[in-house]
Amino acid sequence: MKYFVRFFVITLLCFVCTYSFAEQKIVYLDMKFILNKSKAGMGAQKFMQDYMKKNQEEFIKIEENLKKEEKDLLSKKTILSKEEYKKNTDSLRKKVIDYQTQRRASIDKITKQRAEARQKLINELNPILKEYMEENEVSIVLDNKIVVMGNKIFDITDAIVGKLNTKLPSLNLK
Repeated sequence: MKYFVRFFVITLLCFVCTYSFAEQKIVYLDMKFILNKSKAGMGAQKFMQDYMKKNQEEFIKIEENLKKEEKDLLSKKTILSKEEYKKNTDSLRKKVIDYQTQRRASIDKITKQRAEARQKLINELNPILKEYMEENEVSIVLDNKIVVMGNKIFDITDAIVGKLNTKLPSLNLK
């Protein structure tokens, strides 16, 4: 009798737990795809690429000018006095340091803008995900990086990208 009661209690607990887990709806999405392929994400990427390309062209010009100055200075080494040569080399070094500082500042600015754009997209995405979860009675939303295998019907990436595109067509980056 004692074993029968234990068996009954354990069986009842198994059924209750199984039923409660069966009621949960779990979906997944591709966060990288959403951040890169939504209208706002693609616009931000294009802005960043154009900005980087423009800066790189400017830095290449500056670099070429610095190399030309260095060659001119080396060719005039025998003609110039030691003091004048030292003064010109110090001036050139200062220009090189300024160039490196500008380049580093530009890279830091791009990195900061990229992080801000990503954060802004994620901040806009969170209410959309919450709304989707409430409308479709979803318990858990996972990133597809941690999903080993899943049925395509549980992938909500396209639906979320569509909602994000209507709510946030572009990021205003400067």
